[in-house]
Amino acid sequence: MLNFDIQNHRPLREIVYEELKLQILTGKIVPGTRMMEVELAEDMGVSRTPIREAIRKLEKEGLVTIEPRRGAYASQISTEDMVEILEVRQNMEGLAAYIAAERMKPEQLKNIEQAEEAYNKAVEDGNTADMIYYDSKFHKLIVEASNNKTLLQLIEPLQEMALRFRYLYYDDFKRAENMPHEHQVIIDAIAQGNAEAAKEAADTHIKKLKELVRTEGVV
Repeated sequence: MLNFDIQNHRPLREIVYEELKLQILTGKIVPGTRMMEVELAEDMGVSRTPIREAIRKLEKEGLVTIEPRRGAYASQISTEDMVEILEVRQNMEGLAAYIAAERMKPEQLKNIEQAEEAYNKAVEDGNTADMIYYDSKFHKLIVEASNNKTLLQLIEPLQEMALRFRYLYYDDFKRAENMPHEHQVIIDAIAQGNAEAAKEAADTHIKKLKELVRTEGVV
């Protein structure tokens, strides 16, 4: 049941859409799950109309698949899907790191360092939920540090899809222990204002993940 008292200043269709999207991205609604309008409406305490609108919007984003005469399902995500996403992220996040090294504000660097400290602690503690959260935050903060709105808008959908992937693979994520070092190399290059090194470090970081996904079929 949604808490409407907190969010009643926003249109209901937006609240329902964002809630369903979050459930798909975080794996609460697992790939292949049928999106039953009646059940979802009852669970969320709303009518079927905003549910139906949300499902159609999520279909356009590739998170829901609508099959004729069968209904709507949370989209599957394959190894090939993730490799394609990582191919694009590799180039775009490398560019983001490059620009961040030239334009980043001091407070933005501090935020990135704090996110990395929290991520490192999560790795040490074996806290999967925090690893996912702070890994995602680390990458998002670097893009924000580029201070390029267009780049941020282009990368955001890719990072959302990557978030969904994280929830699927992180329980058995073989590279978690190597991530702190790779993240630190990126931070050091950005802090030094070395745009080329920052780009290379970010590029290498995602390239290694792409190779792992491709060779070991993590999904």
